[in-house]
Formats: sequence, structure tokens, C-alpha cells
Amino acid sequence: MKATTTARGQGWRGILAFLTIYVVWGSTFLAIRYAVETIPPLFVAATRHLIAGSLLLAWAWWKGERPTQQGWRAGLILGALFFLISHGMLHWAEQFVASGVAALVIATEPVFVALMLPLFKLGAAPKAKTYAGLALGIASVLVLFRPDVAVDRQSVIGLIVVLVSSLAWSAGIVLSQRVQPATAGTMNAALPLVCGALMLIVAGLLHGEHRQLDVSAVTKQSLLGLLFLIFFGSLLAFSAYSWLLKHYPPTLVATHTYVNPLVAVLLGWLFAGEKISVSIVLSTVLAISAIGLVNSGSAEDECHG
Repeated sequence: MKATTTARGQGWRGILAFLTIYVVWGSTFLAIRYAVETIPPLFVAATRHLIAGSLLLAWAWWKGERPTQQGWRAGLILGALFFLISHGMLHWAEQFVASGVAALVIATEPVFVALMLPLFKLGAAPKAKTYAGLALGIASVLVLFRPDVAVDRQSVIGLIVVLVSSLAWSAGIVLSQRVQPATAGTMNAALPLVCGALMLIVAGLLHGEHRQLDVSAVTKQSLLGLLFLIFFGSLLAFSAYSWLLKHYPPTLVATHTYVNPLVAVLLGWLFAGEKISVSIVLSTVLAISAIGLVNSGSAEDECHG
């Protein structure tokens, strides 16, 4: 009876953890859109990651983990890729790009990761399925440059910036396998967040965001968006993701990449009045198909390995 209760409890915990990474990570794109409406984008990203990173750093320290020289070096590299470049660009671009559209571009990350792994000698050479996934991934982004989505010059620039954001995050995922200490645990998550946040603060100051920030003009909607990003997008979803990786196969955990764009597009339509055009529907189908091909090829590599 006790074993059955434990298994049942873990089953419910697993369901809740999957729902968390499906829904919360899919909804962060809308939260970013709301936050950057009245708070400068780089300061949004910096605040989000500084608070989340500081809490994780305190937790890691309490557990007895201590930062090492390798850990700090990894923190600087990954902080720059994940948070300064990738999240900094994403937050900036969502001033001009719909949240659902941004999520569709970010959905190309699994394709880029699969292509980058062999370049760093961390995976097998890409299979035909991976190249087919790349082709569909590129097509899913190109469709978004049609006039019914990219309505003006700013939105076109925003789309390009989000694509660079996706490339930077993908490079961070690949490099993390090489640069991070193998036994650091929570510290591996905390240091990139803190380092990236400090870089974002400097970038925001250089960009003049301190002159753009008007605290009295910050709306309740923007503040709630920022709080959601801190406590749900960074802390809750990250904890659920880490737990899932310890208890479920990576290919099953990776199914969030199929669901997040759908959630983002639907929430943007429901709550922000974002248009769902023919191009967005087509891009969604192409993006999910691309992810499916890449994940299928990766699963075959794992089986052969």
C-alpha cells in the first residue's frame, strides 16, 4: 500500500511538473510583452534574472555548494549567451513582435542544437531527418516575414532579432555541456543567472534605459508580468524542469518544445488580441513538424548509442 501511494504521488507530481513547463513556459512570452510595455526591456530581463538567480544562489549556498573558478567562468559565458544576448534580445524584440510569433521563432532552438552538437564534437553527425527538420524550421520562420505578420520595418527587425536570440540560446545549451562543472548542481543554474543579470544591467545603463524608466508610469499589468516572470517563469518552471530531467527520459521532457508555441499563440490571441493569421497557423505546423523530425533523429541516435 505504501509503495502504491508513493508511486501515485510521484505520478501526480509528474503530471503537475509537465503541466508547469507546458503552460508556464508557453505563457512567459505574453508576460514579457506585458512587462516591456512600461518597463524598459533590458531592465525587465535583468530584474527577473537577478532576483531568481540570487534566490537560487542562496539556496545552493545553504545546501553547501560553493562557486568554483570553473563555475564563475561558465557563469560568465552562459550568462552572456543565455541572458544578455538571448533574453536581452527577446525582451527587446517583443516591443515590436507579437508574443505568439516570438514563441514560434524560438521554437527553432531544438533544430539549431541538433546541428551545433556535432560542430563541438558532442553528438553524431546530423541525419537526413535533422536536415529535413532544419529546412522546415527555416520555412516556419520565413513564413512569418509575410505581410500579414511582418507589417512594418520594426516587426521585420524584431523577427531577425528573435532569430539571433534563438541561435544564442542554442549555443548556450551546447556549450553548457563543456564549460559547466559536472557536480555543481544548483550553482550551475544560479551563476549564469546572476552573471547574465549583471551584464543586462550594464547593457541597460549603456543603452540609456535608466533615463527611460519612469516608475510612476509602470502599470499594474507590467508589474504583474514581471512578477510572473520571476516567480513562475524562472523559479517554478526551472525547478519543475530540473525534477523532470531526473525522473523522466529527456525525449519525453523535451515535448514541452511542441506545446510552448501553441500555448503562446493561444494566450496572445485570447488575452492580448494578437491576430492568428494563415501565416501563423502555417508557421506553427511547420515548427512542430521540424521539432518532431529533429527529436526523432535524436531518439534514433540514443538507441544506436
